[in-house]
Amino acid sequence: MKMYIKSVMVSDQAKALAFYTDILGFIVKNDIPMGEYRWITLVSPEEPEGVELALEPNAHPAAAEFQAKLMSDGIPWTSFRVEDMKAEHKRLSAAGVMFTQNPTESGGYVMATFNDTCGNLFQIIEF
Repeated sequence: MKMYIKSVMVSDQAKALAFYTDILGFIVKNDIPMGEYRWITLVSPEEPEGVELALEPNAHPAAAEFQAKLMSDGIPWTSFRVEDMKAEHKRLSAAGVMFTQNPTESGGYVMATFNDTCGNLFQIIEF
């Protein structure tokens, strides 16, 4: 089975769109108005036909509670693979990204965790 879309709940779609494109470097694949919200999907510029990341509003109380629990427990929503942790950490830090865990080596890989400013923690992993 091929995966096409990975969803992430966000507290503010416009703020998330700016962070994920301007800071992380994703590009917009879809941005379709849908009433109060939008259907926004992003892709990596290196894989424009790859997996899409959907910025889903956390409007449902259960979604907001789940997201808040993950954040308070320090659990990342998902992980992104990077080829050069040192360079990516330096680039993101210079752009003002707040890391909750700086690069740490563990079991043959290096990982770091950052706050996406929209209610989520994400890991970046080099292996």
